[in-house]
Amino acid sequence: MVDASKPPGTIFVCGFPGRVGGANTELWHTLKLWRGIGLDVTVIPPWGAADQGDDYGYWAVQLAELGCRIESCPGPSMLSNVQGLPGSIVAAFCSTKFLAAAHRFRALGCRIVWVNCMNFLVPGEARHLRRHGTFDRYVFQSRYQRNRLEPLLSPFGYGQEQGRLIRGAFDVAEFPFEPRPRTTAEPFLIGRISRAAREKFSASTWGIYGRIPDVRARVMGFGPEAQAVTGQPPAFVECCLPENAMPSREFLATLHALVMPTATFENWPRVGLEAMAAGVPLVVDDRGGWREMIRHGETGFLCASDDDFVRHATALAEDEYLRLRVANAARKAVERLTDPATIGAAWLNLFSDLE
Repeated sequence: MVDASKPPGTIFVCGFPGRVGGANTELWHTLKLWRGIGLDVTVIPPWGAADQGDDYGYWAVQLAELGCRIESCPGPSMLSNVQGLPGSIVAAFCSTKFLAAAHRFRALGCRIVWVNCMNFLVPGEARHLRRHGTFDRYVFQSRYQRNRLEPLLSPFGYGQEQGRLIRGAFDVAEFPFEPRPRTTAEPFLIGRISRAAREKFSASTWGIYGRIPDVRARVMGFGPEAQAVTGQPPAFVECCLPENAMPSREFLATLHALVMPTATFENWPRVGLEAMAAGVPLVVDDRGGWREMIRHGETGFLCASDDDFVRHATALAEDEYLRLRVANAARKAVERLTDPATIGAAWLNLFSDLE
């Protein structure tokens, strides 16, 4: 484990975990990592329990079990009443509510760590930059993301010394390695998980799926926006579930492979980490952060065309040895990519720079 013999003081987080969305889940795994290396953490839900939705009680219990404190604050104007906050280190993960109040944290002398999980400036980020300048540190999860964001930040005074590349924390223990066995008597079950946003889907989705032999498909994270892109699900799609219809671990356990053509460029897709950990081979776009997560042909498959998606998914359908070999290699790879000692040390170094 990381040497935490001289940990920083309390780390404050403006945000709250959630079941859906890369930033919300990354925050949860990061909090687990921070507590595991002995950091003292206080979470400020923006702004209070009512704004966190029906899941507040569940996550409040999870945070308490981790040993995180929750400091309720009814609104940004009351931040000065949060005990220990002035002059502290504050981190936020892709939160528009934080961005709207970030100047109030800065007025209290807080040193701010901003974690943008997107490949573009978050709504409200440019406004803050124009009015108040850059934050103290920026955390990027992939080289692709860093190369995309730094040119957008530099006109506001950002310097590369403010940035750190820290892979997203991920507890592989939450996703036991349990590849679904396949017999010749059953169809090849493929699927995808994402938010139901239109950019997460490709218009070619059903066309690709329909060319894979003996296929059945399952989708979690589907709705009107997605259907506007893909069209009506065909008969071989067994189910199209809304976001968070079931835990992703349970959904992945029903699949033989995750086949995910999209219209977007991913940063450091958490569904990829989840699938690799669970034993579900990935067939994904040959672009963005996928290129840093996957070794093509070894730990998954990167596709530059619809034909690539069909070819690689078909290979997995027809060669069970290949499918299981890729699944095993991916599990070992994700354990290396998300090594808590490496990621924990990077966070400790960042916090040490701000002391």
